[in-house]
Amino acid sequence: MLPFQIFQDRTDAGRQLADELLSYARRDDVIILGLPRGGVPVAFEVAQRLRVPLDVFVVRKLGVPGHEELAMGAIAPAAFAF
Repeated sequence: MLPFQIFQDRTDAGRQLADELLSYARRDDVIILGLPRGGVPVAFEVAQRLRVPLDVFVVRKLGVPGHEELAMGAIAPAAFAF
């Protein structure tokens, strides 16, 4: 655990991130993509603040053996490529 806390919670993290992304507000070519589980609350705050659409991309965590909470990637359905 870090000796300091940057964000109070995911809502606060999303609001702070949105403040850094204000130049993207109300643009037609912007969409916020949230990844479950923890990314969706952050993405929600960003999308609301920027007044852009929010979508959720369901993925499965690719974990690190022996480290239950650590992810090294994500697996998405084969039909999607980014």
